[in-house]
Amino acid sequence: MPAQKQIKNALVSVYYKDGLDDILSLLAKEGVRFFSTGGTQNFIESLGFNCTSVESLTSYPPILGGRVKTLHPKIFGGILARRDISSDLAQLDEYQIPEMDLVIVDLYPFEETLVSGASESEIIEKIDIGGISLIRAAAKNFNDVLVVASQNQYVALADLLKEQGARSTKEERKWFAREAFATTSSYDTSIFTYFDGGENSVFRSAINDTKNLRYGENPHQKGQFFGKFDEAFEQLQGKEISYNNLLDIDAACQLIEEFSETTFAILKHNNACGIASRDSVLESWQLALAADPISAFGGVLITNGVVDKAAAEEINTIFFEIIIAPDYHTDALEVLMQKKNRIILIQKPFEQSSVQFRSVLNGVLLQDKDFSVQGVSDLNNITKKQATEAELEDLVFANKLVKSTKSNAIILVKNKQLLASGVGQTSRVDALNQAIDKAGNFGFKLEGAVMASDAFFPFPDCVEIACKAGIVAVVQPGGSIKDQLSIDYCDQHGLAMAMTGVRHFKH
Repeated sequence: MPAQKQIKNALVSVYYKDGLDDILSLLAKEGVRFFSTGGTQNFIESLGFNCTSVESLTSYPPILGGRVKTLHPKIFGGILARRDISSDLAQLDEYQIPEMDLVIVDLYPFEETLVSGASESEIIEKIDIGGISLIRAAAKNFNDVLVVASQNQYVALADLLKEQGARSTKEERKWFAREAFATTSSYDTSIFTYFDGGENSVFRSAINDTKNLRYGENPHQKGQFFGKFDEAFEQLQGKEISYNNLLDIDAACQLIEEFSETTFAILKHNNACGIASRDSVLESWQLALAADPISAFGGVLITNGVVDKAAAEEINTIFFEIIIAPDYHTDALEVLMQKKNRIILIQKPFEQSSVQFRSVLNGVLLQDKDFSVQGVSDLNNITKKQATEAELEDLVFANKLVKSTKSNAIILVKNKQLLASGVGQTSRVDALNQAIDKAGNFGFKLEGAVMASDAFFPFPDCVEIACKAGIVAVVQPGGSIKDQLSIDYCDQHGLAMAMTGVRHFKH
């Protein structure tokens, strides 16, 4: 059995006291002596336990309005002393410093103060100095000291005390030290981010919530998710969400956010294989499915409307992995829940990050998210023929969709329904031919449809192919030195073309 160290003295100084009373009771039963300051000391004594004030130990009161309370050799000496080094112990005896075996300290609520809209001076005052120093000291000396740096570790500490009394092994102390350094590093990252002011002068990211996934993108890869999924979704039923599920859910949410009218989308491998906007969820679903009923098999479904029973009954006829909606009628859920592995999510309002990053080579790429949205007023018609009002609405619809589609991407739309897409091709011509072929395979006539491209046309070949297929209007960012060639072709053949000036590559 691993050697255990006895806890005799505990320094306790916390901002959050919920759950602390049970721990103090367990420690008191073991005869542990408490040391504390201010409000925590009052709390300990209110429970009927004796507590020695830090001031009586250091012979100094809190100074500078409470900025300095515990920063003293008689406190840090008792934490940092190495019990297996005789000279350290001799100095403790010489200066009458008690050994601190347990340190329970949390940190001022910096993040909470920041989001509350407090003034700069109020925010600065919530940068913890003494607490974070105590945590680091105790974690560094985990050979001899047990540190608890957050309410999140109260349950683990209580379990330890219940199982083995006021004793701990080195392995247990090292685990708590790891959690302590995770707490302090996250705290410092929040402070740095505040001072950095969005400049991203260095890359820092700290997320405390972690979930181990079954595997990564493939079964031989390890996968984890860092974040608070439950703040964004309520999972009503279904199997454990996977790495690939999370990628698809993210892509689905980013896509549906572009649309204000009732819209239904079906995604596969982060790309929409069907999407339509109509007055009802049912009709939107029917038209979205029509675009590619084959790819819809095993897909991720998302809508910005409330799912009723009529829609649920039709949706239930195919196999899919996930459905996401802001809400469901009770009788709709009765239908959808018939297959227990099916993941059913309610999407809650949540704030998405304004930046995105990924690891590349021996570093990290970071960029602003593409929040640029082009409406009708942003479409600059550069051809003799003007798009009709209905065509303009379709061009806007198609341009929103191409923004969320892997490059090179071509989108074909008619009456706010995706007819077909060309996705992730190395050639824009190949993407267009893929889309045209796919539309034909599912019985769509392209006469009167519109086309969106995520980037400019370096040659007029795409508008020529589109025109011959029946496309009547085109939207693209423009910017090629040979834009005029595409404009001339459109003018000669009666196509309307608009440029947005905004490219939407997605890799």
